[in-house]
Amino acid sequence: MKATYLDPAVGQYVLAHTTPPDDLLERLAVETRAATGGHAGMQISPEQGRFMTMIAQMAGAANVVEVGTFTGYSSICLARGLAPGGRMTCFDVSEEWTSIARRYWAEAGVADRIELVLGPAAETLARFPADPPIDLAFIDADKPGYPVYYELVMSRLAPGGVIIVDNTLRNGNVADPTNDAASTVVMRAFNDLVRGDARVTSVLLPVADGLTLIRKN
Repeated sequence: MKATYLDPAVGQYVLAHTTPPDDLLERLAVETRAATGGHAGMQISPEQGRFMTMIAQMAGAANVVEVGTFTGYSSICLARGLAPGGRMTCFDVSEEWTSIARRYWAEAGVADRIELVLGPAAETLARFPADPPIDLAFIDADKPGYPVYYELVMSRLAPGGVIIVDNTLRNGNVADPTNDAASTVVMRAFNDLVRGDARVTSVLLPVADGLTLIRKN
């Protein structure tokens, strides 16, 4: 469970009462742990993946953007929820880790719906067209870059479009006023930025390590 701020029994109950991932996602999670070692915690959790597929389905998302792809778990979940004919663009800096994603996209049958753009997202996103507008975006990359990615996506987001942002609770540390770790301070500032943005309506959910849903008004 990524939600370490929850009682472990509650966390296990959540998992037990969420539709589990299929064999492909299970194998991807296992390979990710073997291939990336200590970085494997960057992968989203099973209940988060199921939630994101449902959000994409409910939004009828046809133009989806992901900032931070890692080994492809989240992109598969989002691509599976795309509207018929929908497309997804993934932004990442690692050719090594996204090579795993490419293999699993092909096996999942979603490779023809996904375009991977390698390079610093602050630069590549700035070149991303505003037309057609983005329907749904997922931000899960380097945390200091969140404000930049948020603004670049927001300027291209359709009215009523949704941004999902990961790790916004930072293991619950954002709620501890005595925690002044750099990662905690950065995330608090981002959460305050979103909360003060009159262009959006937002809700911070205690899903996995904190998942913020942001809807453009």
